[in-house]
Amino acid sequence: MKLAIVQDDATVGAIPAIRRRMLARVDDARAAGADLVIFPELSTVGYPPKDLLDLPGFVAANLQTVEALAPASRDIAILLGHVEPNPSPTGKPLFNSASLLVDGRVARTWHKALLPCYDVFDDPRYFAPGTASPVASLGGRTLGVTICEDIWTASEATGRPLYDRDPAGEQLAQGADLLINLSASPWSMDKLAVRRGLVARLARRGGVPVVYANQVGANDELLFDGASFIVDAKGRLVAQARQFAPDLLVFTLDDQPAAAVPEPAEGTPALLAALEMGLRDYLRKTGFRDVVLGLSGGIDSAVVAAIAARALGPEHVTGLLMPSPWSSDHSVADARALAEALGIRHHVLPIGDAMAAYDRVLAPVFADTTPGLAEENLQARIRGNLVMAWANKYEALALCTGNKSEMAVGYCTLYGDMAGALSLIADVPKMMVYELAHLLNAQGRVIPESSVVKPPSAELRPGQLDTDSLPPYPVLDDIIEAYVEEHLDDDDIVRRGHARATVERVIALIHRAEYKRRQAAPTLKVTSKAFGVGRRYPIVHERP
Repeated sequence: MKLAIVQDDATVGAIPAIRRRMLARVDDARAAGADLVIFPELSTVGYPPKDLLDLPGFVAANLQTVEALAPASRDIAILLGHVEPNPSPTGKPLFNSASLLVDGRVARTWHKALLPCYDVFDDPRYFAPGTASPVASLGGRTLGVTICEDIWTASEATGRPLYDRDPAGEQLAQGADLLINLSASPWSMDKLAVRRGLVARLARRGGVPVVYANQVGANDELLFDGASFIVDAKGRLVAQARQFAPDLLVFTLDDQPAAAVPEPAEGTPALLAALEMGLRDYLRKTGFRDVVLGLSGGIDSAVVAAIAARALGPEHVTGLLMPSPWSSDHSVADARALAEALGIRHHVLPIGDAMAAYDRVLAPVFADTTPGLAEENLQARIRGNLVMAWANKYEALALCTGNKSEMAVGYCTLYGDMAGALSLIADVPKMMVYELAHLLNAQGRVIPESSVVKPPSAELRPGQLDTDSLPPYPVLDDIIEAYVEEHLDDDDIVRRGHARATVERVIALIHRAEYKRRQAAPTLKVTSKAFGVGRRYPIVHERP
């Protein structure tokens, strides 16, 4: 059997455009001689549709896509993900479904059985669970089709069963000799290796090949890497689609393992590719062409500017240098050198006069007080206003440049450096920002060495360093990872070698900064637990 896996980058809800693209991809698969063309989870609408599912006509339009594709299945079978109404008078009104189209009709429909409700997933908000896991015959094969979470039946960390059903196991018991999983699985660091291990174990358990068809592209905060793949009955990788790019993967199941299956990027190279795709898609899907950001001369804004120039082209990036009286000469020089190396437009807008104007206006109410945090934060807010003014004037999208370490502990200014439309690296810890800088420079030196090696500083007062307010970043990042991503308690983190006072202080800062994060720009998710839609803490709370 010759299979074609489609991974296309669609805008969520753009159903007519999606329909046209799916029909074209069926034609491509037919031209390649495929017997079956496979689309990912909810491919008729894009993932995640969220509350678009509540709009009148949305589900009907998605069903029109299924109807439009049915005639195309007379000489090639089509397997696609879609939304299906639930005919039952009770329960959620919809199913997350997959249908096999053969000979111009729907031959079999499956409903997603295991509905995730954790991190960024909220399937039970919309969907009823499927209660059966049938198989279907096609071309001498017995197919078992599952949808994303249906094969994630146990915790990867502990092996603990997460559900009381095993849909793929039920299909194997019915004689399935080919398993196909339709997915919209968001990317994060090391996620691909976890997926491949999961699917390989499933193949070995059943002694059957497994096809994994995944969505590609960025939708809001979520990054989908594609990288669809096929493993043989022994769990060996035999075919791999492109990563972070649309593709049509064609493979004959009877083929021997490919001599050289391309290995997708991992680690920092994959992170860089993911961020580039995320930014590029966010602009394309929102209708913007240009971005603007503040350039401080530090490593964070340098990395964001470099990624933007790679993703969009330097002609679509503008950097604003906004020195204050406390900005060092080398910071301004580093920002200039960065802009020139990247070939981006840049302008110098000193903020000293604006600071003085604020001081005059506030003098009557700030009289007899000691200058401090309020005055320091005014500098960040002036800069934020200038960035947003440029964005409004020239129809550009403003990028925030803060990292995860700062966002975690609130080392950022509301309506200042947090002002913007997208936070590109707010899920990237500070030490990982350094790794990105080294990789970018290894591929063509663009970030000044002094931006990489100098001690980080917000430069809001004379001689200020980040370490005046925070632990060293290697310490801070490890505590954040342990607490936010690994869910360890204070004692466990102390046993990792950290001082208890430091651990308690960092955790307290994380909880206190919740109100800031609630007002942050959307953040591209790249770690296993990002601040945003997948981490839901009350703003007002006490930690037990």
